[in-house]
Order: sequence, then C-alpha cells, then structure tokens
Amino acid sequence: MQQSNLVLESYSPALREFIALAKERLYPEPQAILHPHEFRSGDHKLNPEFTDSIAANASHPAAVLVPIIAWEEPTVLLTQRSQHLSTHAGQIAFPGGRIDPDDASPLAAALREADEEVGLPARFATPLGYLDSYLSGTGFRIVPVVALIAPGFTLTINPQEVDEVFEVPLAFLMARENHEKRSRLWKGTERHFYAMPFEQRNIWGATAGMIRNLYEKLYE
Repeated sequence: MQQSNLVLESYSPALREFIALAKERLYPEPQAILHPHEFRSGDHKLNPEFTDSIAANASHPAAVLVPIIAWEEPTVLLTQRSQHLSTHAGQIAFPGGRIDPDDASPLAAALREADEEVGLPARFATPLGYLDSYLSGTGFRIVPVVALIAPGFTLTINPQEVDEVFEVPLAFLMARENHEKRSRLWKGTERHFYAMPFEQRNIWGATAGMIRNLYEKLYE
C-alpha cells in the first residue's frame, strides 16, 4: 500500500494515537481471497449458526472506504443511501460498492466509489491499512480500506446513490459502550447485529460490524 508521508506532529494527540495504532495493527495489504469459513469479520460473527448460508450467498467482491477526517477531533464520514436504490435503500453506509473488472485493486475501487458517490477526490485520501474482509449476508465479500482524509475537500453528492452525507466523532464510534447488540426477524429468522445509534441516525448491520472490527483491531 502506498502512503504519503504523514506529518504526525501537525495532528492532535487523539489523531496521532489513531494513526499510530492503524499503521501498527491494520493489514498493510488486503487479505488474500479467503474460504468463507475463514472470514474473521462478517454478519456470521453474531450468527454462527448461519455461517454456511451466509457464505453460500456472499459471492460479489466489493470494497468500501472507511474515511477518517483529520480534524483536531477526528470524525468518520458516512452516507445515507438513496431511498430509490433497489438494495439497502436508506441505510447508512461507507462510500463503496462492487469491485469492477477495470479496478486495479480494492483500494482503487473504494476511492472510485467515494468519488462517484459523494465527490471525494482520491488526492485527499492517505490509506492507512485494511480491516478484516467482511462477509455480508446480503451477498458481498467486502474489503474495508481505512484512509485518513485531509480537510479542504468539497463534496458533491450523487443523488442517484446517496441522500445525505454526515460525520460522526471517531471517539463515539470507538467507545465500546456505544456498541449495542440487537436482533430482528429477517425472512422469518432472528438475526443479530451491532447498532450504534447517534443522534437521529441508526448505524447498524454491516457498517456497524466493520466499525466494530476497527475498534477490536485498534483498541482491544
């Protein structure tokens, strides 16, 4: 993974700590293609009895950008997906999507999707590392790319894909007490998942699962 030189002295103590932990504990490259039962992170983590069915359904490679905005008190950039989408309509998500055949890497796919969805130029992003690949019960094998985003960007939302974009304090998301375990019936079966309600937003499902993985890798 290529990284620009980070001038740590210019950042706040909270951001310096996060960057140091990320560089030490995140994967420097995406994980190799895994057998479904080798995924350490995914919807199956809280639903081990459904591992086989989740794995059988997760056939689409995807990548998301986990954008950490380099404010004095860092935040995480999230989107609310358009209500008009055929899948995951209205849900809170990271910028990202399917890896296209023309994408050179998961990083390239995540940066392309972030630009297409919210107009975040790749030049503002410094990759820090990769989380565990995430096995989604909705059919995706997701590579999450954690990147530091320099302030100064101007976003342009694509209304076909995104209704809103917003930021949540990193400190809130990295506090274990804000990680709730919930359940609901899905196709007649009870499924368990993480949820992280913030103000009027409800961050849950795969997005919350990847945030939980970031917490576990850096702070546990």
